[in-house]
Amino acid sequence: MKIQTILIILCFGKEFNESGGGFLESQKFDIVVIGGGVVGTAIARELSKYKANVGLIEKESDVGLGASNSNSGVVHSGFTAPVGSLKADVCMYGNSHFEEVCDELDVPFERVGKLVVALNKKQVAELYNMQYVGSMNGAELHIVGKDFIKEKEPFIDGKAAMYSPNSAITSPYELTIAYAENAHTNGVDIKLNTEVVEIKKKNTKFLIETNNGLFETNYVINSAGLFSDFIASFSGEDRYKIYPCRGEYYVLDKNASDLISRLVYPVPPENAGGYGIHLTPTIDGNILIGPSNEYINDVENEATTKEVMDQLIKEAQNFLPAINRDLVIRSYSGIRSKIVPPEIGGFTDFVIEKSPKYDNFINLIGIESPGLTSAPGIAKYVVDIIDKMENLQQDEDYDGKRDGITKFDQLTLQKQKELAESNPNYRDIVCRCENITKQEIIDALKNPLGVKTLKGVKYRARATMGRCQGGYCIARIIKIMQEEFGFDVKELKLESNKSKLFSGQAKGWE
Repeated sequence: MKIQTILIILCFGKEFNESGGGFLESQKFDIVVIGGGVVGTAIARELSKYKANVGLIEKESDVGLGASNSNSGVVHSGFTAPVGSLKADVCMYGNSHFEEVCDELDVPFERVGKLVVALNKKQVAELYNMQYVGSMNGAELHIVGKDFIKEKEPFIDGKAAMYSPNSAITSPYELTIAYAENAHTNGVDIKLNTEVVEIKKKNTKFLIETNNGLFETNYVINSAGLFSDFIASFSGEDRYKIYPCRGEYYVLDKNASDLISRLVYPVPPENAGGYGIHLTPTIDGNILIGPSNEYINDVENEATTKEVMDQLIKEAQNFLPAINRDLVIRSYSGIRSKIVPPEIGGFTDFVIEKSPKYDNFINLIGIESPGLTSAPGIAKYVVDIIDKMENLQQDEDYDGKRDGITKFDQLTLQKQKELAESNPNYRDIVCRCENITKQEIIDALKNPLGVKTLKGVKYRARATMGRCQGGYCIARIIKIMQEEFGFDVKELKLESNKSKLFSGQAKGWE
């Protein structure tokens, strides 16, 4: 009996390593969030308001490298969500609180408004249906004619439109990073490059096995996006399957920014998996064309295709004839995590619920558009579920304010002059397309999450996003990484540990 007691004491907080023998230490948390997209990081930040030991696990080298960095950055007003649905509730909450969140986190936000444009009589009738649904959800919407369209958007053609003044734009990757950094500042332990292998129930707790160690937790919050069905399976949840749906985009040069000043959408295609190919002015001055809508088999296939690229231009020219390929500087794609199979299509409600087997395992499945808009509402909804079970206590030390990197190009000439005089790094322009200084690159590499990749710099300082797409600045960024941070050039990464920028030294290179 004494021997058994001693063994119990020795094994507490450890798990037997069957392959190598012995025991592995596990890091303990009250709550673990799986998935570092905009929703997962928003939940982590919301939890950091309370006295709880919170961890966030993300399999990629940075937060927001999935759907959160490849969506349109649109803050929706709620006219597509079914009346009375959870999706409608969290979307409307998010829209009404988004400006406040962005102000706290020092993230750009602009309420530019949206026109949903009808090209024929049938589509005009559909505008009234959308207006009815949106009005029932609490959205402000107006049906307008040709004159209004031409007054607001002189280059846009259409018979009529629905105008949504409360639609807005933001930077999805900046917001995700800001959520994560503020959560981290308030005590959330963020584990990057950490992929879940298995989750086991251990008495009243869960033991999460990853490629980066073991984690023991009272609660699991599954916000794994495209992999949420896989994570949910560990909780006994097998009712849902993710069907990846790819959307491809074009990015237009900033010299095309005068073509539109607000969001321009088509009437959504019937039973489609998206809103249709639309035109989106970004917070940085580019215009996006897209996304397309294509169910695919490979959840990570972010390819772009000639057929779809041709389709994007053709459909965009229906609304904006002035668009041509000479304005394009880049193409890319993102993947939606749909739970509606391709033979049905369309949309369904978000799934946010306790697993059937365990109350302390909360699954978020099928969080597609308007997931970005809904992130503040989803975060509050999830934390309220835990609060009802645990009676969470407010943390008096919580600080919701976060300061982002100083953006030299957006400062007044006087402020630019002052910075340049006080710090020579502000006199060195590293990225000419976006007018980004050496100091901004340094600040991006000193980020609180410890991300030291080229993409980490890209999404924090916007370097490599201009017309030349890094042709001028990549070499200069690499030089800064070497000289200012002592990086070995052979170890520099584009994104993950598998994406080294250089494979070796060229023969004869000195």
